[in-house]
This record gives sequence, C-alpha cells and structure tokens, in this order.
Amino acid sequence: MDFWLDLMFGNSVGLMSMLVIIGTFLLISSYAAYFIYKVMHSQPPKEEK
Repeated sequence: MDFWLDLMFGNSVGLMSMLVIIGTFLLISSYAAYFIYKVMHSQPPKEEK
C-alpha cells in the first residue's frame, strides 16, 4: 500500500499516469454501457416485401 501511495502522491508523473489509467477505464466503461443500452433498446429490423 505504501508503494501505491508513494506512486500516486509522491510525484506528479505517478499521479498523472494513474489519472490516465482511470480516465481510460471510465471512457471504455461509458462506451460499453452505451453499446449495451443501444442493443437492449433496439428494434428488430422490419422485413421488406
């Protein structure tokens, strides 16, 4: 635990890298949630005659 605290708050490079990792995770999660929402609420395609 001391390693992570030192990495995050010991220098600005560690803090920025943690923020980039967390931001990337949040971005991927939001895209996944949007994709799942669109799939669950989509209408089946209508057949053309």
